[in-house]
Amino acid sequence: MASTCLLVPEERIGVIIGPKGKTKKRIEALTKTNIVVDSENGEVSITGDDAFQVMVAEKICKAIARGFAPEKAFMLSKDYYELRVLDVRELVGKSQKAIHTKKSRVIGTEGSIRKRIEESCNCYLSVYGDTVSIIGTQDDLDFAEAIVLDILSGAEIETAFRHHSLRKSGKADFDF
Repeated sequence: MASTCLLVPEERIGVIIGPKGKTKKRIEALTKTNIVVDSENGEVSITGDDAFQVMVAEKICKAIARGFAPEKAFMLSKDYYELRVLDVRELVGKSQKAIHTKKSRVIGTEGSIRKRIEESCNCYLSVYGDTVSIIGTQDDLDFAEAIVLDILSGAEIETAFRHHSLRKSGKADFDF
């Protein structure tokens, strides 16, 4: 029997459970696991016979906890999709003003930069708490992460995207 636990922000517990327990039941059915949600402390316990499926259920729950809608998080049940969580504090420190400013740059006006990253990298982004999370295939995650890290590091938006285009096209002859 394999098991794992994770803490979920209070405001995301209801999303993991879903209306009438629907989301939780779907995760359990997809992964053949059992999920127990403690709404008092935000702890989500996942158990199952298959360690890999327990890990998949954990990724889905973690994606929902990091702000993704369940439908996007369910993509993680496919072998080729992964979740990557970037902690903005690791790049900019603990200043809430700096964190807010950098997250705002990744989101853009009315979500324009986030949407542009998603479309050009064929992945999904969620900016939640002090994190930027990405769901996509390995190659797409690498490109999206490179753009996000460039933006968080202070690069101009167009420069970050230009670096991405050169890398993806194979025309870059040096690492950015």
